[in-house]
Amino acid sequence: MTLPAIAQAVSPYRQLLVGFSGGLDSTVLLHRLKLWRDRDPGVQLRAIHIHHGLSRHAEDWVAHCEALCEAWAIPLIVERVTLADEGLGIEAQARKARYTAFAGVLLPGEALVTAQHLDDQCETFLLALKRGSGPAGLSAMPARSDFAGTQLLRPLLGETRASLEAWAREHQLSWIEDESNQDDSYDRNFLRLRVLPLLSERWPHFADATARSAMLCAEQESLLDELLSEELSDLISEDGALAIAPLEAISPAHRAALLRRWLATHHAAMPSRAMLSRIWDEVAQAREDSSPCVHLSGYEVRRYKGKLWWVKYSPSLTDVVLHWTSPEAPLILPQDAGSVSLMPTGHVRLPKPGESVSVRFKVGGLLHIVGRNGGRKLKKIWQEYNVPPWLRDTTPLLFYGETLIAAAGVFITEEGWTEEGASFEWRKA
Repeated sequence: MTLPAIAQAVSPYRQLLVGFSGGLDSTVLLHRLKLWRDRDPGVQLRAIHIHHGLSRHAEDWVAHCEALCEAWAIPLIVERVTLADEGLGIEAQARKARYTAFAGVLLPGEALVTAQHLDDQCETFLLALKRGSGPAGLSAMPARSDFAGTQLLRPLLGETRASLEAWAREHQLSWIEDESNQDDSYDRNFLRLRVLPLLSERWPHFADATARSAMLCAEQESLLDELLSEELSDLISEDGALAIAPLEAISPAHRAALLRRWLATHHAAMPSRAMLSRIWDEVAQAREDSSPCVHLSGYEVRRYKGKLWWVKYSPSLTDVVLHWTSPEAPLILPQDAGSVSLMPTGHVRLPKPGESVSVRFKVGGLLHIVGRNGGRKLKKIWQEYNVPPWLRDTTPLLFYGETLIAAAGVFITEEGWTEEGASFEWRKA
């Protein structure tokens, strides 16, 4: 790849954040961008190195990257991340941590550039094939994609690892070798070390062929996006819920395509075919008097009022009692549920001297609320105010002593009403 080619591959961006592991691929990428910057002072480069803490050599890799970036006059950010155990596997969790870190340091107008190449693309395609993915998964990695309000650019996707190594040898570059790359217990390494060499020996252009297949799959997905976009828009409400009834009148394949694209609007991980079937059979088609739910990567698909909803999972808080000793200051709620405050101007009376203040999430008996005649149970009130089931045991309830005063953003009881008082506000996380 020539310098004009690398410039064209990242155009129109001239502010670039480069993912820099210190390995062969990212070293060649950073070197080419550095040569371009040397010829064009308008180009601004920064590099970011992610310290995963998985290797005993991790600190040595940091030192190597720091020395190289200093020699090339490229500012380097070192981000130390801790991998959470979310059942995704080490490879997937490390990738998630990397891209979270990348998103956190990007500047306005700056694009992220990473060093995936043709062999990586082939591996990604085969991994998707192993999982039984459809055209979306088999599309593998695009050369450009939206990311964190900007774009993620992969200018090396058309080059083999061998060509990158030839560049590195020609320019006498040094790079680090991650010992984990030789561990074929990882699926990607197994393909790289054992499978792809055999395939490439038999069919030298195998990687090019899989890249073409990935591009064709991407084109088909793009065409489907275009053809289904208007129909999908008509099915989605302003709050992002998907109407169920129209989906019952179309073919299963048509419905699955719309469900996948609806989930994509919420940035959900693409579900398997079996998961799509569960969403339709167990949630959309459940009994009218049930509250069905399917869990998917920390979120839930729920049904409410004839629609499917994408909801972040939140544990029930029904047994929680929070003593609010300083109601003049916000109260932080547990489980990342946000905070509540008593704000000026409203109709919630302030506590009397000596009244204890607490926030709870359940209450029994009949309630008398402003604007409704007679007493009602809380479940009935939630239904009348169209509060969905997944918010009913996490919506904060304000108590003075043992008396319910208000539900944040929903109602005030007759015992809590005053002509001139405060408002009980819930700021969600």
